[in-house]
Amino acid sequence: MTLEGWGLSAAVFLPLVGALVMLAVPRAAFGAHKALALVFTAIPFLIALAIAIGFDYGDTARMQYEVDASWIPSIGARYHIGIDGISHLLFVLTFFITFLCVIYSYRWLPEPVNPKVFFSLMLVLTTGMAGCFVALDLVLFFIFWELVLVPMYFMIAIWGGPRREYAAIKFFLYTLFGSIFMLVGFIALYLRSEVGGDRTFDILALQQLGASRVWGETFGILVFAGLFLGFAIKVPMWPFHTWLPDAHTEAPTVGSVILAAILLKMGTYGFVRIALPILPDAAVVWAPFIGILAAIAIVYAALACLAQTDMKRLIAFSSVGHMGFVMLGIASLTDRGINGAILGMVVHGLITGMLFFVAGSVHERFHTRDIPRLGGMLILLPWLGGILTYSSIASLGLPGLAGFWGEFLALLGSWFPAPALGELTLLFRILTVLGVIGTLLTAGYFLWLLQRVNLGNVPDEWEGHSFKDVTPLEWLAWAPLLVLILVVGVYPRLLLDVTSDAVGRIAQLFGG
Repeated sequence: MTLEGWGLSAAVFLPLVGALVMLAVPRAAFGAHKALALVFTAIPFLIALAIAIGFDYGDTARMQYEVDASWIPSIGARYHIGIDGISHLLFVLTFFITFLCVIYSYRWLPEPVNPKVFFSLMLVLTTGMAGCFVALDLVLFFIFWELVLVPMYFMIAIWGGPRREYAAIKFFLYTLFGSIFMLVGFIALYLRSEVGGDRTFDILALQQLGASRVWGETFGILVFAGLFLGFAIKVPMWPFHTWLPDAHTEAPTVGSVILAAILLKMGTYGFVRIALPILPDAAVVWAPFIGILAAIAIVYAALACLAQTDMKRLIAFSSVGHMGFVMLGIASLTDRGINGAILGMVVHGLITGMLFFVAGSVHERFHTRDIPRLGGMLILLPWLGGILTYSSIASLGLPGLAGFWGEFLALLGSWFPAPALGELTLLFRILTVLGVIGTLLTAGYFLWLLQRVNLGNVPDEWEGHSFKDVTPLEWLAWAPLLVLILVVGVYPRLLLDVTSDAVGRIAQLFGG
């Protein structure tokens, strides 16, 4: 038996198995739970790396490691999974980030400490997120999509900050509301599909129907609206973003890291995998609307960041802006824009995940994230302050670091939108200008953050205190992210060569 047959399934479901194993281990066995969490994230990560090594990079548009088996014959749902150039990077990123989160949690476990529940929820969350990126059946996709809702809710509600209940309920209700409309859209596609005389939930079969333009115009526009609500809330796009700053601010550190690095990408991935290729004509109609909302998000989030006094809340609003660039690239319907969007998803996971790690470590040392109370961190904690500087300038899009390329390609795609959007070229160029303004504002708020937190004299409140700088365990969790931020910044082809062929197939639907 080879990875071709069982690799994806093993990687996806091993974390869930680990969560079930933990149920049999007493809560007091603190070390055992940490060891189990490490094992059941490390092994799937190694499998994902083995899949990456065996991946055929000469044909990234083809589904690989595919499994297609009967599951629920009565409704035509199948256990159909696989990866191509679009899902490959996000699949590996999921296990990479959760593995680093477990390493980090060896030192910084949130109060009240209950490793059995905390790590079990993290493992279930991993299965749900990874499953979304490999599912090729709409029913299977929806189950994985909903699976992430409960563990993230409890991670925020139990281990979050003072307003954790409010933030958790808001997260739950917003995403559940969007999921209802998304499910209605899935059912509508099923009812109108006919493949070999049978209806289907199969994503690849539905993409073939979409390429054949079999859906009616009104039907397509309405179904796209349902999918849009489900995916846009998860991204989240403006004005559906309000749950995110609350969730990030109140979540424990690793909850914020996972939320930013992986969970938000489920929404943007849904647009690229499902909405665009299955409903291409409706995508052309919706693209300007999506582009306008994306441009608003970029500028609005940057202005909101300038008004923040909580470090985590500032980083949370920055995520809204960065996801705005991703959605602007998707709205362009071009190979440049969509490649930039996928690259933006991955590098946002690396950079913003790193920023939330740093914010968590700052809070652990100072017991505050209040920016006016901080200062002189390059004097007190030179390594931690240096990492904050490095991650911030990567996030603002400095050329040579990973954050630059996704934004650049998204803006380039928006400036030259797909031929199907030819009549809207002027609109998209205006949106591009707004995006460029957003990049300037982004530089402004990150430089403002660095000035207030890193520079100046040490505040009187912290004079005489002894703080530990970056610990060996933190270096172990952070070093891979820091290295990748530089490597991708210097050589973006490392990721773009993976996505280009698969994205090109989608762009062809719009004349690209």
